[in-house]
Amino acid sequence: MRLEGKVAIITGAAGGMGKSAALRFAAEGAKVAVVDLQEEAARSAVDEIVAAGGTALAIGADVSNAADVQRIVERTSAELGLPTVLYNNAGVDLENKLPMTETGEDVFDKIIAVNLKGPWLLMKAVVPAMTEAGGGSIINTGSIGAIRAASTAVYCASKGGLLAMTRVAAAELGRFGIRVNGLNPGATMTPMAYQQAEELRARGVEIPDESVASRQFSVLGRFGQPGDIADMALFLASDEASYITGAEFNVDGGMSIMTAVTTHP
Repeated sequence: MRLEGKVAIITGAAGGMGKSAALRFAAEGAKVAVVDLQEEAARSAVDEIVAAGGTALAIGADVSNAADVQRIVERTSAELGLPTVLYNNAGVDLENKLPMTETGEDVFDKIIAVNLKGPWLLMKAVVPAMTEAGGGSIINTGSIGAIRAASTAVYCASKGGLLAMTRVAAAELGRFGIRVNGLNPGATMTPMAYQQAEELRARGVEIPDESVASRQFSVLGRFGQPGDIADMALFLASDEASYITGAEFNVDGGMSIMTAVTTHP
């Protein structure tokens, strides 16, 4: 098994990319702390893992809250063992294609708190335990929006900041045997993506048919699935990536090489 003996903390793990990663990590032998703001949904994901023969722990927590973050690391260490993998997956995109000039300060603060402050808090909190464990892997979820215009200024800025932080963390933490890498999903069909589409429709925005839209976001002609992202996260968490740190991986079906077009409803 590719993650045998590892203990992983995955945030935003009750659904979408995070849940897919939690299931795959557990199937490959990791003990998984399933962290999510929605604790009941996290418990449901844990039930699936346990039913499949894995080991997991549900933790309801707000990653932007320092006390919650410390509790995540303490409970994981006490109940599963010292964490050797941290997958910072939790994130929000509250702008949903609103122009920057129409985005409120409260939205700005919330996006930065979850997408940038959260991973920063978790990296700080997990380093002592991960160092004691002999090292490990930290995976930060960026976005293709961090490297091309995507009609969501604050979201893109939060992810661009996280990728910059990833490089700095990799440089600082390598001496402890801790690798830090970024993972940039493209257009991926998650519950959040479907919710955003419904919100756009409610605002009167015409959403093209999926077969048409997929060709606008991928040279492969399809949207990404949570499992596509989870596969890369699994690789980065494993010893197969033991000589990779400070890197960014675009898992986007080629979206990053397409012409960047910014549009507003």
